[in-house]
Amino acid sequence: MPGSEASPVFRLAYVPGTTPAKWVRIWNERLPDIPLTLLAVPAAEASGVLRDGTADAGLVRLPVDRTFFSAIPLYTETTVVVVPKDHVITAADEVTLEDLAEEVVLHPLDDVFDWDRPPGEPAFERPATTEDAVELVAAGIGLLVVPQSLARLHHRRDLTYRPVVDAPQSGVALSWPEEATTDMVEDFIGIVRGRTVNSSRGRQAASPQPQDKAADKAGQPRRKPAAAKTTGKATTRNPRGGTGGSKGAKPAKRGKPRRRS
Repeated sequence: MPGSEASPVFRLAYVPGTTPAKWVRIWNERLPDIPLTLLAVPAAEASGVLRDGTADAGLVRLPVDRTFFSAIPLYTETTVVVVPKDHVITAADEVTLEDLAEEVVLHPLDDVFDWDRPPGEPAFERPATTEDAVELVAAGIGLLVVPQSLARLHHRRDLTYRPVVDAPQSGVALSWPEEATTDMVEDFIGIVRGRTVNSSRGRQAASPQPQDKAADKAGQPRRKPAAAKTTGKATTRNPRGGTGGSKGAKPAKRGKPRRRS
């Protein structure tokens, strides 16, 4: 029907390992009339979801195509190796890529690192997903190098992990198509950046200086007249309109008429 437009909805895509819950809560508190819809997408598909307009913005893994997308880096994750709890690697607090050189290291098809060459010995075949790779680690097939958030996401009681100090790291960013920077995108940027509810998207208007109502036309404040000092003695008013002194002087007496001789 003419004039009946769909209510606005903000659609936020997010990849595995990212946690938008806090920002969604703040959005719902500040903008209760605009629903926020979450779209869970694989890391490899996040770019396409944003390009085709399925989502307005996304929590994605870097890098992104900066010729098409705007991006605000949020944080960089620690890289860890997932191992069985009884593996020899658990004896160390942290490891290096060289420590993995003789281990079978799984390289899933949805791997988020841009490896020049994955560490360790390659497995017979690549698992389809990180979740599948975690199952293979539990079965003793090999080890898995992932961002720490993914190790926590696919946590199992029979597995643990250790930081890999010299491995590539994965950065997480808020990204959106640069040509589609809408007001709702700006609102979400403000929430992610921690702006207060009274912020004007980073542009604070200069507040006018208050004017003194007692200022005269030249802009100088007028002085209030000094208060008259009181002595506690009443003054008398001259019949002719004057006032007497502080001692209350009496009015002059008229002379008596002269008698004719």
